[in-house]
Amino acid sequence: MPASPLRRSLLLAASLMAVTPAFARPLDAVRADGTLRVALYEDNAPFSALRDGKPEGIEVDLAKALADTLKVKLDLKLVDAGENSDGDLRLALWRGDLAGSALSDLMLHVPADRIFAQRNEQVFMTRPYLEQRLSLAWRRGATEDFETLGDIGATPIDVEGNSAADAMLLTANGGSLRGNLKHFKSFDEAAKAFLSGDAPILAGTRSELEGAFAKAGTARDTIGMTQVKLAGPIKTSWQLGGAVKSDSRDLGYAVGDALTAMIDGGAMKEIFARHGVTYEPPTGY
Repeated sequence: MPASPLRRSLLLAASLMAVTPAFARPLDAVRADGTLRVALYEDNAPFSALRDGKPEGIEVDLAKALADTLKVKLDLKLVDAGENSDGDLRLALWRGDLAGSALSDLMLHVPADRIFAQRNEQVFMTRPYLEQRLSLAWRRGATEDFETLGDIGATPIDVEGNSAADAMLLTANGGSLRGNLKHFKSFDEAAKAFLSGDAPILAGTRSELEGAFAKAGTARDTIGMTQVKLAGPIKTSWQLGGAVKSDSRDLGYAVGDALTAMIDGGAMKEIFARHGVTYEPPTGY
């Protein structure tokens, strides 16, 4: 016998309730619950990644420090990177996934950009905590130091495909470096190839490069590092911060205050140093 209209309505309501994610919370709700839910990217070394089944990295330590400052426990969730940061914020903070997973209260490693923030009005950005820069590492003895991309000549470059470094190198200098590029599926694969003696140059962010060398135990005096400077529309540096849901601004302010204290007091620099990465505070703060 077909279900009555009332029964169909009840079943629909139950199914909707089953996939409604737990809301991201303002500061009072986080403190009342005693838990801060933080979303980080799963495959994003040296910031966050799984190692032997456990999350580790700079932003894992940072999330722990933020939870300690708020005097709550940390509930950490590692998420896959989607096609863009807009979609990642949507899934992590304000809409959720089809499975009804609990929403996070805070997401880190979010671009601190005014246009990006205006486009994502459902979230509120915290103050930035890092200036991220594209850089090139080069193996001493295999190639010479260079000041500009034009000095590279025909020297091969290992790079992760579809990354910011790849986009920069593909378009810089009128595309003259396209033939230099040796593409890999991930930065980890590109770094391993470089360290095994493949191309003399490795492209990435400074944090990625230093983190990979620290993890491999590479002697730093064998590697040179050049931070890329380009004129024009190509972006070679950007700031990273955190984001909360738009109705949780008080949590965003509290996180921002904690980040400021960590930067000013040196705790942020110590976290980065533990992972072999040089800390560069965001400009303008």
